[in-house]
Amino acid sequence: MGIIPQSALLGHNGAMNADVNTLPIGVFDSGVGGLTVLKALREELPRENLIYLGDTARLPYGTKSPASISRYASQATRQLQEQGIKLLVVACNTASAVALDTLREQMHPVPVTGVVEPGAAAAVAARPGGSHLVLATEATVRLGAYRRAIHERDPDAEVRELACELLVALAEEGWRDGPIAESIVRRYLGELGNPPHDPDSVILGCTHFPILRDAIASAFDQAVVIVDSASTTAAVAREQLQSLAIVNGQDSPGSLTLLATDGATRFARVGGQFLGEDLAAEDIRVVDL
Repeated sequence: MGIIPQSALLGHNGAMNADVNTLPIGVFDSGVGGLTVLKALREELPRENLIYLGDTARLPYGTKSPASISRYASQATRQLQEQGIKLLVVACNTASAVALDTLREQMHPVPVTGVVEPGAAAAVAARPGGSHLVLATEATVRLGAYRRAIHERDPDAEVRELACELLVALAEEGWRDGPIAESIVRRYLGELGNPPHDPDSVILGCTHFPILRDAIASAFDQAVVIVDSASTTAAVAREQLQSLAIVNGQDSPGSLTLLATDGATRFARVGGQFLGEDLAAEDIRVVDL
């Protein structure tokens, strides 16, 4: 379809044109973790067409420099622009932390939402003035993205952030529960003190981590709120489409296109766990950024 010019998206009054409604929502992540966000979008917006890009050739983003992350995110976004999209969801906490403003400028007037701000808002709404623990990647923690987003909404909140890179590998191997996953979660939490003080909320600050929700929750008191930014991001996307009057009005379920930059077979095997359905390598189209 090609990149959509601003004149094609906006009418004379600045509103989005009606023929944009059937365009897909574009979603990208550094790999398969963002499929948890895609799954939530399908549940929240079942009639919307969706196109997902996993930059599997260059994952993980979480250990890269901000300059590299920003460049990769911009290139992934360009690929989705070329497909023709009406909304971009940055389903990667690291890219959301580093490059969201750059991507909003690149995509204008197409709206862009990340996963950090919805997750922070959900945590503050659930536990105002509370203590929040963010489990994330190295880059997300290093940049303090959740800390800033939470304090903008609740200056009195206490925020701790913990990098848990090994949990990404656990999720991709499908070791989502049981003694191995639980012991690794507790080993990370031991860095906060032994035993760590229970926070009021635990934010799953990496899109891989919802797969490990049970193992993570087992390390805390039942009163602790587990915040999964996938569902909150999907709700924000729905609100954006409604506010711009670009909801897809079709009666049939929306289409799904899956793109990856490498490893269609592995994407299908691992990604099926995140999406909650069987995938085949033939379902994935490999693209070059």
